[in-house]
Amino acid sequence: MTSGAADGGAVEAVGEHTGSFKRAFGLVDAVAVVVGSMIGSGIFIVSAETARNVGSPGMLLVCWVVAGLLTIIAALCYSEMAAMFPKAGGQYVFLREAYGPLWGFLYGWTLFLVIQSGTIAAVGVAFSKFFGVFVPAVSNTNILFSVGNWKFSAGQIVSVVLIAFLTWMNCRGVETGKKIQTSFTVAKVCAVAGLIVLGFLAFDKFNGLQVNLAQFWNSVNDKGEALSGTGLILAMGLAMVGPLFACDAWNNITFAGEEVKDAEKILPRSLAVGTGLVVFLYLLANVAYLLLLPLHGTADGATIVARGITHATEDRVGTAAAEIIFGGPGKWIMAGAIMISTFGCLNGLILAGARVYYAMAKDGLFFKKAAILNPVSNVPVFGLIIQGVWSAILATSGSYNQLLEYVMFTTLLFYLFSVAAVLTLRKKMPDVQRPYKVPLYPILPVLYLVATVAIMVGQLWLSPGTTGAGLALVVLGVPVYFYLNRKRPAI
Repeated sequence: MTSGAADGGAVEAVGEHTGSFKRAFGLVDAVAVVVGSMIGSGIFIVSAETARNVGSPGMLLVCWVVAGLLTIIAALCYSEMAAMFPKAGGQYVFLREAYGPLWGFLYGWTLFLVIQSGTIAAVGVAFSKFFGVFVPAVSNTNILFSVGNWKFSAGQIVSVVLIAFLTWMNCRGVETGKKIQTSFTVAKVCAVAGLIVLGFLAFDKFNGLQVNLAQFWNSVNDKGEALSGTGLILAMGLAMVGPLFACDAWNNITFAGEEVKDAEKILPRSLAVGTGLVVFLYLLANVAYLLLLPLHGTADGATIVARGITHATEDRVGTAAAEIIFGGPGKWIMAGAIMISTFGCLNGLILAGARVYYAMAKDGLFFKKAAILNPVSNVPVFGLIIQGVWSAILATSGSYNQLLEYVMFTTLLFYLFSVAAVLTLRKKMPDVQRPYKVPLYPILPVLYLVATVAIMVGQLWLSPGTTGAGLALVVLGVPVYFYLNRKRPAI
C-alpha cells in the first residue's frame, strides 16, 4: 500500500506540533452527514429541468429511480472500501490505494476545483435564490455591476456571506459542525416529509393527476418534438444531471472516516441508511409534484398550474407545489424550508471537503498548511479557508444549472473509477480484511459501471461544452501532479 510511505515525509515537512482528529461521529451523526449533505436544494428545483429534457411524467420518475438505484449501489461499493480504509480523505484514499497516487491526486484536484467547491457554490446560489423570496432586493436578478458577460448580483453577496459564515463555524471544531449538521438534518427531513404527506392528502388539489396519467409515457421535448429511441436515451443522459446532483454528496462521510467511532461498522451502516432514506423521500416528492401539477406548461402561463412543472417560476417546483397546497403562504413556507435545507447541506459539504485536502497535503500533493490540524479545534483550518474562498469565487461565476453540469460530469467520472476500484482492490489486495463486502458482487459494481457510462455519453453528446470543460480540468491535473511530485521519493 502507498499510504505509509506517503505520509511519513510529509508529516515531518509540515511539523509535528498539530492537533489530532477526534472520533466524534456516532451512527446518528454519520447518518446526519449523509442525509444532510444529500438533501439541499436539488429536490425542490431540478425536476423542472429534468422534465424539460425527457418530456413525460413516466420518464421523469424513471430518471429519479435510476439516479436513486445508482446512488445506493455506489454507496454499497464505497462501504466496502470505507470499512477497509477508515481514514481522512475517503474517496481520495480509495483511488490512491487502487490505482496509485496520480489517480488520488486527480480526484482531489478536481474535487477542489469543481466537485466539492462547485457543489458548495451551487447550493449557495440556491440559498440566495430562495432568500430572495423574502427579500426581493437581494435577488439574483438584481445585477449590481457587470464586466462583459460576467455579472455580479445582490443574490451572490448572500451566497458568499453564507459560505464564509459556515466556513468560520467549522473552523471552531468538529463538535460545532456536528451539532449544526444533526439539527438541520432533522429539520429538513421533517420539511420534505411534511410536503410529501400534505401533497398526498390534498385530494381536491390534484391538478396534475389526470393529465399526467393521460400522457404518462409520451415524451415530448420543450420544442414540441416527440422523443423516442436513441434520442430519448441521449436526452435521458442529460436529464439525469439534476437527479444525480440531488442524490450527490452522500460520500462526504467517507472524507471524515478518521473522525467516526467504530468506523468499520458505522461507515457502511450510515451510507446504507442515509442513501436509502433520501432516495425514498425523493421519489415520493416527485410523485407528489405530479399529483399537484401537470408536467407540461408554458413559460408565460398566468397561473402556477398553467406553468406546470416544466416552467415553474425560476424552476421552483417545490414552491409551486407548496402554493397549491397552502395557497399564498405556501411560497413563504417552502422558501423557508429550502433555506433550512440548503443551510444544512452547505454545512456538511464544507465540513467534509477539507479532510480530503488534509490527506492530499500529508502525501505532499497539496498546500503543506492543509495537513496541519489546529491544536485547539483539531480541524484542518487552512483547508477549510481555501475551500471557502474558492467556493465563493465559483458562486459568482455562473447560474445554478451551469454549475450543476460542470460538477456532475466530473463527479460521475470519479464515481465510475471508484466503483471500479472495488474490482481492482479485490484482485490487488485479496488478503486485506474487509469488515463489509458488496452484496451480489460483481453484479452490482458492473451494473453501475455500464449505466454510468451510458449517462456520461448522453451528457457529452448533448452538452459537449460544459462536460468537455470539466473533463479538461481533470486532464490539466496530470502535469500539475508531476510538477508537485518531482521532488518526492517514489511511492
